[in-house]
Amino acid sequence: MLAVDIGPTFKPRRLSTPLDRLTRSTAGKRSLTKTKRKRGRYVQSLPANGKPDDLALDATLRHAALSRTREHRTEPGIQLKKSDWQKKVRVRRAANLILFVVDASWSMAASERIEATKGAIFSLLTDAYKRRDQVGLVVFQREEARLELAPTSSVELAKEALKDIPVGGKTPLSHGLVLAYRVIQQARRKDPEVMPLMILLTDGAGNVSLTRLPPQEEALRVARLIARSGIRSVVINMEHPSFDRGLTQELADALKGPCYTLRELRAQELYQTVRDELAADR
Repeated sequence: MLAVDIGPTFKPRRLSTPLDRLTRSTAGKRSLTKTKRKRGRYVQSLPANGKPDDLALDATLRHAALSRTREHRTEPGIQLKKSDWQKKVRVRRAANLILFVVDASWSMAASERIEATKGAIFSLLTDAYKRRDQVGLVVFQREEARLELAPTSSVELAKEALKDIPVGGKTPLSHGLVLAYRVIQQARRKDPEVMPLMILLTDGAGNVSLTRLPPQEEALRVARLIARSGIRSVVINMEHPSFDRGLTQELADALKGPCYTLRELRAQELYQTVRDELAADR
């Protein structure tokens, strides 16, 4: 078993989404999302369908006045009806959760991928600190998957948690996917509006099962579950081009996400891939 150091880090440019370029003027959570809570910025209205929750008074009065005009009524005043009620549509800034899921099983590239991932994590945390985004790390190797870094925006916590991560052993791919799913679902329970993004670094060749299913079939079933739950995923193909059997592409298809092969697996390239995904239209 080998311990792997942290790869080079750098000061990243600001992460942004298309909405940021339109609305962002101050620090805070990066992405805007609709919310059912009575908090957040009021941006438009919709029919309330007779329910008086979070009514938009201005829109309700406009609707009532328009209805009165259409009915050609001349008496003064406006009589409000349930059919006039309009509710507020609000948006609030939602945190991104970037969860790296890394294959640390034995291979020539195992140390390299862990080192690059560590560097990317610290670079993302440098950017995320003021924006309340969170970054986490799941590692799978030998017979199990481990949560090496619980979702955090703290650089100091990450430094302590990521100090020593060994590599080597078998490839329990489905274990890693199941743990990643659980971590994200737990984060969603804490904040239903969190926007998760899973970054999976693997060659796709699982050889350890949780059940009696063949490892590859089991991993694909878990991947489809993750996709059905609405979790956005990106697969980084770690297989050497000369030996690529298409396993990572098959996995990406099951996750309904893109599959990338980085020319150089370095922190900056990995960071840029995450940055591009966060900036993509949702």
